[in-house]
Amino acid sequence: MKDQTIPPREERKKIMFYDSEDRQTRFRIRCEFDGVTQSQFFRMMITGYIENDESISSFLEKCKEKYKIQGQQKRIKIIQLQNGAKKTAKAFALGEEDIENIFDIIETETKL
Repeated sequence: MKDQTIPPREERKKIMFYDSEDRQTRFRIRCEFDGVTQSQFFRMMITGYIENDESISSFLEKCKEKYKIQGQQKRIKIIQLQNGAKKTAKAFALGEEDIENIFDIIETETKL
């Protein structure tokens, strides 16, 4: 079965980083246990991060605080902006599909 998470060859970019041998070994074992490849795992996590999945955002916020990656004021500001965006989306009751439809209409009307 073809891996649905792999982008077409012409769209691929390599993402690489370093970690300890122990953590890499533990990661490989955990991926095998969960039945996913390392690549699938990272593509799924990146998708969740890009799509602002609340579980991933919450975990990221805890990690930023734990490892002191950002100052508290910056973290608070980001949370406020995210909450404001959610309120705006809810107020206008716009989902991703609705937004796409709006752009399609604008494109059709303006012939862009």
